[in-house]
Amino acid sequence: MRVISRKALREFADAHKDAETPLDDWYRTAKRLRWTSLVDVRKTYPHADGVDKFTVFNIGGNKYRLATHINYRTGRVYVRRVMTREEYSREDWKKL
Repeated sequence: MRVISRKALREFADAHKDAETPLDDWYRTAKRLRWTSLVDVRKTYPHADGVDKFTVFNIGGNKYRLATHINYRTGRVYVRRVMTREEYSREDWKKL
C-alpha cells in the first residue's frame, strides 16, 4: 500500500513520544502489504474498525487511534487523523 502521508504520523509522534514506535510499526506494515478489503486489513490488525468511510486502527495498546481512508482499488492509504482515545470519542474528526 502507499501511505499518504507519513508526515501526520511523525507530527503526532513528536507530541506523543510513546506513539512513535507503534506508528512506525504500523507504517512499515501497511507499506509492505496490499489490502483488498477490510477483511484483509483485519487479518493483520484484528481490531481495525470500519467507521463510516474510514478504517480506524488502535495504536499503542489502544491508547491512540489512527483514522484512515483506504482506497483498495488504487492501493492508497490516506491518513485522516491520528488522535488520542479522548479526541476520537468526541467524533469531530469525522467532519474535517
